[in-house]
Amino acid sequence: MTNESRSSKPGTVDMKLEVAVIPVSDVDRAKRFYEKLGWRLDADFVRPDGSRAVQFTPPGSPTSIHLGTGPTLPHFLVVNDIEAARAELISNGVDVSEVFHRGPQGRVPGPDPDRPSYGSLATFNDQDGNVWLLQQVTQRLPGRVSADQATFTSPADLAAALRRAAAAHGEHEKRTGGHDANWPDWYAEYIVREQTGQKLPD
Repeated sequence: MTNESRSSKPGTVDMKLEVAVIPVSDVDRAKRFYEKLGWRLDADFVRPDGSRAVQFTPPGSPTSIHLGTGPTLPHFLVVNDIEAARAELISNGVDVSEVFHRGPQGRVPGPDPDRPSYGSLATFNDQDGNVWLLQQVTQRLPGRVSADQATFTSPADLAAALRRAAAAHGEHEKRTGGHDANWPDWYAEYIVREQTGQKLPD
């Protein structure tokens, strides 16, 4: 065992391998191929910077693929708190970009002002030049998850969902004018809907 491996410490922030980007020469041709395989088409849209995002998920897989063109293709790591994830990477000696979001002209410094899921990003490279993209996701978009499944892979993941539900429930109580005795049911409904990309409760 090397000194480097002995000194490593386990991460405390969940970083889920969400997407592996595979290079293709023709996105539409590749899209037809994966559709024939019966893989779920999660997304096909143009980003604000003009790049195209096409994502498929193999049956039963927790990780998806993006069909990509260009010289540098990052792999996606989903986090529920991008600032905490960035700070942890930096504490481990990793050179991480500042948080940014995408605009019509490309990267815009700082998190997306509206704080949407999928909006705030950061990148880092390993020593071999492989690029990783951190992407903050707190609510899945419809079509990118199974509508009947809500899963958590760690206590930290569940705790983060509970904190978001608590904050949303506080706003709910302000609107309804009092203490909600059925808050456990409201929390459960909020968390499941958030996980499965459904409309959140009021």
